[in-house]
Amino acid sequence: MSVARRRSTLVSTPMSNQVVPFRWISSGRRFLSTGPPLGRGNDNKNQENTSPKSKTTRLLSRLPLPVHENIYTIPNILTFSRLAAAPVIGYCILHSYDIAALSLFAYASITDLVDGYIARKFNQQTVVGTVIDPMADKTLMTIGVICLALKSAIPVWLAGLILARDVGLAISAIYYRWISLPPPKTMARYWDFSLPSAEVKPTAVSKVNTALQLLLVGSAIAMPVVPEAILAAWSLHESMTGLQYLVAGTTIWSGASYIYSKDAVKILTAEEIEKRAELKRIGEEVKSKKDEKD
Repeated sequence: MSVARRRSTLVSTPMSNQVVPFRWISSGRRFLSTGPPLGRGNDNKNQENTSPKSKTTRLLSRLPLPVHENIYTIPNILTFSRLAAAPVIGYCILHSYDIAALSLFAYASITDLVDGYIARKFNQQTVVGTVIDPMADKTLMTIGVICLALKSAIPVWLAGLILARDVGLAISAIYYRWISLPPPKTMARYWDFSLPSAEVKPTAVSKVNTALQLLLVGSAIAMPVVPEAILAAWSLHESMTGLQYLVAGTTIWSGASYIYSKDAVKILTAEEIEKRAELKRIGEEVKSKKDEKD
């Protein structure tokens, strides 16, 4: 047995379990080859098989295709409907359709609670859901804050603070999505959310901040609907002022938490994606068998 063959090892690709010889050459570099060892057979054929272009082609042919996940789930549909409702809510605020704006905002708030529960209860959690859910919240918040500021329902400085934080998070999300996208990096694949690449985990203070921001926007939308006598009796105008300063504090705190938290964004490896897909498949099989028994 030659030295080259004694030094060869075997590696297996994650998806197809194909065995690929892994050899050392005299220069110390490693390369993948499926052709005969150097020095045997036809020299021209060996040279063709060991050319960089040929090696790259064979290597790419053995790489597993990225795992796609089913994004057409009930939680994701609810999230997309909340995303679509955001501009309609903004239109209603600007044109003083107060009851319609309040009703749609109530729907958006309810779906924000329900979609996460359904995803956990029925094992319909997806990586795209971790991205689209906060995106829908931020879209609703951005449109609501801008429209309420234009109507003088909330201070302009508070609207600017909320928007500055959300713009920073949006730029970060775009950056992490691009650097974590499996090659080839194209715009079509970038917007293909069935290709999971990075997972966003909201921090604890961010969840509190989102709830308070939704409460602020909802209260500001509801104020024109509430009779003035009730507003005065319950001192709701003063309460709104206190809520505005509270939201300003949590907005700054939550923005800082994304900067200093190491677990806020996690780039998924191919092995992690495959493992999650397998666990989800097993969970669906167990649930299906349980339903058949019932």
